[in-house]
Amino acid sequence: MGAIPPVCDFGWQAIDAVLPGIDGKSHSIFSHAGPNGLVIAFICNHCPYVKAVISRIVRDANDLKPEGIGFVAINSNDADAYPDDSFDNMKLFARTNGFTFPYLHDERQTVARAYGAVCTPDFFGLNSELTLQYRGRLDAARRDAGPPGLRRDLFEAMKQIARTGDGPLDQIASIGCSIKWKDAA
Repeated sequence: MGAIPPVCDFGWQAIDAVLPGIDGKSHSIFSHAGPNGLVIAFICNHCPYVKAVISRIVRDANDLKPEGIGFVAINSNDADAYPDDSFDNMKLFARTNGFTFPYLHDERQTVARAYGAVCTPDFFGLNSELTLQYRGRLDAARRDAGPPGLRRDLFEAMKQIARTGDGPLDQIASIGCSIKWKDAA
């Protein structure tokens, strides 16, 4: 059964962090914001939900650039327990799927915890002030290909945020595999 994140906490002030990227550099999350906002997507390499929609995630990230919206993906899963989510496999997953955005590793899981991330994928849509305006699904197809003309929930919400600074009041939560937390020591 998939994990479902809570509804959007409108106006929650996002938190910046510096994480290693698959490009070998350290990245400030906020440095990837566009002039009109930022999408932070918690994803991983092995989740069937992510694998099913990754081409649509890449498409939407590319299509949001002209809207002034930046995009960054973060993997917070415990790679010791789930080796498919290792840093080396992150590089392979990004290359295989044509990522055009930073893919960052949250090995200590502090960023996922600070954001209250629940599942993969879990999308956080921020406005130009870097406050939360969207916490919903990519689209209605979820793990399916979906029919032509399917409404792109994340894309449409972020376009609205780029224009107005505010997200849609009606949002449908994402669903996915739970984040694989490290055992509490």
